[in-house]
Amino acid sequence: MAAIPLCLITLLPAPVLAQQQYTTTTTQVAPRIRGFEVDEVRRLRPGVDLDFTLYGTPGGRASLAIKGARRNLTLNEVEPGQYEGSYTIGSRDSITESSAVTANLRVGNLVTSGVLAESLVRGRGPRPDGPAAGAPRIERFDVVGDDRLTPGNELNFTLIGTPGAKVEMAIDGAPGVFFLSEVRPGEYTGEYVIRRKDRIVSNSVVTANMRVGNRVATARLNKPLQVAAVPEPRVVRYCTNCATVEAINVVQVDGEGNYLGTIGGGVVGAVLGSQVGKGNGRTAAQIAGALGGAYVGRNIERNAKRTQHYEVVIRFSNGGTQTVTYENDPGLRVGEKVKVNNGVLERDAS
Repeated sequence: MAAIPLCLITLLPAPVLAQQQYTTTTTQVAPRIRGFEVDEVRRLRPGVDLDFTLYGTPGGRASLAIKGARRNLTLNEVEPGQYEGSYTIGSRDSITESSAVTANLRVGNLVTSGVLAESLVRGRGPRPDGPAAGAPRIERFDVVGDDRLTPGNELNFTLIGTPGAKVEMAIDGAPGVFFLSEVRPGEYTGEYVIRRKDRIVSNSVVTANMRVGNRVATARLNKPLQVAAVPEPRVVRYCTNCATVEAINVVQVDGEGNYLGTIGGGVVGAVLGSQVGKGNGRTAAQIAGALGGAYVGRNIERNAKRTQHYEVVIRFSNGGTQTVTYENDPGLRVGEKVKVNNGVLERDAS
């Protein structure tokens, strides 16, 4: 049996393909706090709950710090962009009605902060501001209202003033405050979505505070939040073929007698005249009979050919008139509304 020679097979390494690494850079956008509020209480004492709500960018982590409190509070996102939490005052807390409350909203590595502008105690009004010397300036404060102040409708606010500030707003009838974002240097905008628990009316007082450090400027909106609904333009229906029956005339047309009728009548008259008188008298009677017979024959033929038709006069809304002729009674009445279709009148049922 012949031996099979062994073949040495050398395995060469496969060429290494260059691996390219792609790096995707994602630009994070700073989270936004649109509103921050607290359910004010009558007294600040141990065991009392302070309920906070924050509105802002969804999917973040929200927390707040109360000056004088021994711990921070984490807010839970109960709905997309709505964070809630309750802090129970402890016996070792030293919270006062003017204690500052700062909220932080974190999305990724970016954090946005907001300061509560209202007091923790009911009926004490907004938190006192810092010294007004050198305060920022508010040039214009405006709103685009809505014709209905019902839940879900939006109020869009615009404030023009000092650039680089923080602007917060409060609306009578809506708890808490919300914030305007600086979209351009010195221009701040924001929308407020009316909630079910709000009691906003057209003349609710709206106050905006512009803060730069400890300095603040305040402006009050001087226009109503509710705008009158713009009525839809009335479309005037103009019918070009609509009209009113103004008159119905019955027209009789006499038939015109022809020569045959006249000659026939003359012959009959002459025959009848020849039977009256003698000599010249008979001749005169024949002539008179012939003329009378011709006249009677003509009238007989004319009456036999007499016809009648109906002329309906209609008037259009633009003042024009038209006459429509019928061989038989059209069955219409004066004052009736009609339409003209291809020269025929039809009752207008509209």
